[in-house]
Amino acid sequence: MDYRQFILEKMLRHGWVGGKHTHEDNIPKGAPPRECKPIKKEIKQLSKEGFFLTHPTPDGRHLSLNPRRSEELKEYINANN
Repeated sequence: MDYRQFILEKMLRHGWVGGKHTHEDNIPKGAPPRECKPIKKEIKQLSKEGFFLTHPTPDGRHLSLNPRRSEELKEYINANN
């Protein structure tokens, strides 16, 4: 499973871009339980690379895709399909 592609496709499909965000624990939902830990590691890596905007909230950290990187994200997804 390509974890990066799973994360990016899910976030684009749900429209979690810019101002619309979700709790980081919601991203691995829908994947097999054994895949959740590697997905969370990939979320941290994508965050370091600047693909996410973080939104601190009282219930934890929320994430959305950085709209400035949207073309790069779409190219990655199209190249791996």
